Amino acid sequence: MILALIIALPFMGALLPLLAERGGRTLCAASAGVAPLIGLILLLGQRGTVFAGQTLTASYSWLPEIGINLSLRLDGLGFLFALLILGIGLLVILYARYYLSEQEPMGRFFAFLLLFMGSMLGVVLAENLLLMMLFWELTSLSSFLLIGFWGSRSDARKGARMALTVTGGGGLALLAGVLLLGHIAGSFEVLAAGELIRAHALYPLVLILILLGVFTKSAQFPFHFWLPHAMAAPTPVSAYLHSATMVKAGVFLLARLYPALAGTEWFFYLVSLSGLVTLLLGAGMALFQHDLKGLLAYSTISHLGLITLLFGLDSPLSNVAAVFHIINHATFKASLFMAAGIIDHETGSPDMRLINGMWKYLPHTAVLAIVASLAMAGVPLLNGFLSKEMFFGETLSQNLLGSFNWLVPAVATLAGVFSVAYSLRFIHD
Repeated sequence: MILALIIALPFMGALLPLLAERGGRTLCAASAGVAPLIGLILLLGQRGTVFAGQTLTASYSWLPEIGINLSLRLDGLGFLFALLILGIGLLVILYARYYLSEQEPMGRFFAFLLLFMGSMLGVVLAENLLLMMLFWELTSLSSFLLIGFWGSRSDARKGARMALTVTGGGGLALLAGVLLLGHIAGSFEVLAAGELIRAHALYPLVLILILLGVFTKSAQFPFHFWLPHAMAAPTPVSAYLHSATMVKAGVFLLARLYPALAGTEWFFYLVSLSGLVTLLLGAGMALFQHDLKGLLAYSTISHLGLITLLFGLDSPLSNVAAVFHIINHATFKASLFMAAGIIDHETGSPDMRLINGMWKYLPHTAVLAIVASLAMAGVPLLNGFLSKEMFFGETLSQNLLGSFNWLVPAVATLAGVFSVAYSLRFIHD
């Protein structure tokens, strides 16, 4: 009951900001924060069970004649992502209260945001893959509404259509892969059927279809191009989509299905090589962006590539490093997008060539942005350093390319150099 309530709260709460909009901006934002706050309290109430290594499950009858139930699951991975979705969501609601102007339809904005939040919670807490697919498609639809919120702008309309087209196409491939998985495993709860799935003749096809869904959602090469165009969204949306939601749905699904799909050369080559190319490409392109949000968008692509590469490496602690970097990336990237939004809001321009010297006028924002940038660069004593150190260690432990094993740590090091460079450029410019 608790898991279903956590998912349902944002959907039910989406009506509150629409009703409270006439009461003023503060009341509207406060009403939007009620559902995620209650959801966060309920989630934290289950931390003892999760931290003890137990899994909380719930199942409701849906289509019993064909053996399909509404099955929910809260384990460590689901708890982490639900915590990020609700916690950062609350901060984004607070931020949006001051970011949006009085002329903006704030009630509609918060309603869309809560629909998106509920959809993401459904993705991370669903155990039945068909149920997960329902919420997966809802994230694409609700993100379309958020990215295109400023519908009068052509770039917002274009960015929303592009995001929906790419992620929706990937969703169709993912649906096909999920149906085949259900056929192979005999049910849509597949985590315990890894050996059966990997031994099946359809395994390569299933893997490719599911990875198409994962890669389109998490902006992996060659599907990375939609993410920078999504920057036309209001900055609170960008901060939320790039740190805790949307693009993280792809890497979540990769982590969730890891026990069922990983352990083969097909998996490690497809996942690691795609992650390696995305890591380097995103880092290189971020270095040459002049727009604040553009730089952060390409850096997000690069960090998603890093996480994907870690899931692809067949090394002892690569999965641990991947999950750890998901946490770190969520914290510093949300901070950086919010700082970029403050600068854009106060100066009227996101172009770094026009707005340097902000330390003098925005000292508090500057301090927070510099700390977050240094975490993104991987400077010692900050959280980004720890996960990047683990990342470099795991690239040295892998054994994917035979005599060309040196290529993976070499590319990782080059991408690391680029990440320091674009982080310092963000600070300097």
